[in-house]
Amino acid sequence: MNEVKILFFSTFRDRVGEREISFQIPDDCTVSRIKELVSEKYPALGDHLDFILVAINKDFAFDDDVIPDGAEVAFFPPVSGGSGKSFFFRITEKQISIDEIISEMGNPEIGATSVFVGTVRGITTGEENRETEYLQYEAYTDMAEQKMSCIGDEIVEKWPLVEKVSIVQRVGKQYPEEISVVVVCNSSHRNSGIFEAAKYGIDRLKQIVPVWKKEVGAKGEEWIEGDYIPQKES
Repeated sequence: MNEVKILFFSTFRDRVGEREISFQIPDDCTVSRIKELVSEKYPALGDHLDFILVAINKDFAFDDDVIPDGAEVAFFPPVSGGSGKSFFFRITEKQISIDEIISEMGNPEIGATSVFVGTVRGITTGEENRETEYLQYEAYTDMAEQKMSCIGDEIVEKWPLVEKVSIVQRVGKQYPEEISVVVVCNSSHRNSGIFEAAKYGIDRLKQIVPVWKKEVGAKGEEWIEGDYIPQKES
C-alpha cells in the first residue's frame, strides 16, 4: 500500500468536512480508482464522481494516470515554463493596487498597457436576480500560480509583441465593487495584441486556474463553479 495526501477544495471540502487527509491507496492506483475509494469513505461525493477534477503534484491528472507514492492529490470541481517576458503571477489576500502593478511592469520601452479588472458584483441579473453580500474566494495556491504562469507563456506565444503579462487574483472575503482579479499586458505600441491578450488571459484564468468563489447573500450561500473539463493530450 502507498500513502498520499489528499486536498479537498470548494464544494468537495464542504461535503467531506476536511481540508486535508492522509489516505492509503493500492500499488499502481489510478486516478479513476482513487476517486472510487474516496467516495466510498465519503459517500457525499458519490454523486459527483463525473465532476471531480484531480491534480497530482499540482498538475491536472486523468483517469488512467497512476498515482505515485507520497503524492499530493487535489480533488476540486471545474474552475470557475517561462518565456522570459512574463512578469508576475500572484495569489494574494491583500487588496489589489492597479497602479502598483503597472508601475512594477514599466520600463522606458513600454508605450501601451491594457488592463482587465474584475470586480465583485453586488447584483447578478439573469433568470433570477441575486443580491450578493460578499464573495469568499479560495485557491489551490501553488497550482494556481503555476497555471497563471502557463497562461503568460501562452499569451506571449500568441502575441509575440506583448512584452509583459501580470495576473493577480485576490482570495478571501470580498465585498461588492472590490477588485477580485487583474490581468495586465503591455507592449511598445497599442497595435501589438495587448487588448486581445488581456481578454485571453481572463478567459483562460476562468478555465484552468483552480480558484473558486462562494456567493453569500440574503438567499443563502452557494459555491459558483464552472464547466471546463481538461482533456488529456494525445
